[in-house]
Amino acid sequence: MTGFTTRFAPSPTGRLHLGHAFSALSAFEAARVAGGVCLLRIEDIDQTRCTPDFEAGIYQDLAWLGLDWPRPVRRQSDHFPDYARALERLARAGLVYRCFKTHKEIADEIARAPHHPGEGPEGLIYPGPAEPMSEAEEADRLARGEAFAWRLSLNACRERLGARYDALSFIEEGEGPEGEHGRIASQPDLLGDVILARKDVGTSYHLACIHDDALQGVSHVIRGQDLFFATHLHRLLQALLGLPVPVWRHHRLLTDDTGRRFAKRDRSLTLQAMREAGATPGDIRARVGVS
Repeated sequence: MTGFTTRFAPSPTGRLHLGHAFSALSAFEAARVAGGVCLLRIEDIDQTRCTPDFEAGIYQDLAWLGLDWPRPVRRQSDHFPDYARALERLARAGLVYRCFKTHKEIADEIARAPHHPGEGPEGLIYPGPAEPMSEAEEADRLARGEAFAWRLSLNACRERLGARYDALSFIEEGEGPEGEHGRIASQPDLLGDVILARKDVGTSYHLACIHDDALQGVSHVIRGQDLFFATHLHRLLQALLGLPVPVWRHHRLLTDDTGRRFAKRDRSLTLQAMREAGATPGDIRARVGVS
């Protein structure tokens, strides 16, 4: 695809709510104004929480809002081999490693480290092991069937990219949580050695997202500020895999009267519930502020 291409990429783990409506309408409206296209992508890699009913609900709610999108829709669960190949490229380059530590073990390790960075914008920052695991120990733990996660090694990324690592940046046309705008220096260290896949789940949101954005020709990523810090990591992954770099537009998050973000647990504020209570698509657009 050429020109302005963006996407709305929900996960079918519940019914869409007002926050989703704001994000979807923002993306589709931006594409309309630019004379481009907004894709719909179903990010359903979490096979334990995603259901066909919730996926059908996404199509129903978006159509009710008056939105339309190109077909066929890309469903990430249909493309695990694609993400496995991307992970294998990183593995061959020595940029990922198997981590057998549980979340509790990492938290305990961090608590004992006097100079550890602690919490980051997406939780505990894991800086990686002090020493790499020996091949013999890794083979033994694999033979025992132990669970593990594939983590991206930031130390290895620095070595591979050299001066490029500190020179990475991205364009923010929207606004980050603290007003970040314009060209922003990428800081993947804010997230540490993140998980890119697990033994039983062949990819993570991060890896599948940047892979599909490149594959689908996404020129502009329009999404909520809750994903702003993930952009620092996504920019690094794009550099490692030689992928094109889009422009990002992060938007504010809708909140209720108490200042709490809308969530799928707020069932009274799902689009389905509001529709059944008599709301119209115009009511939804007025409430979220997208004409």
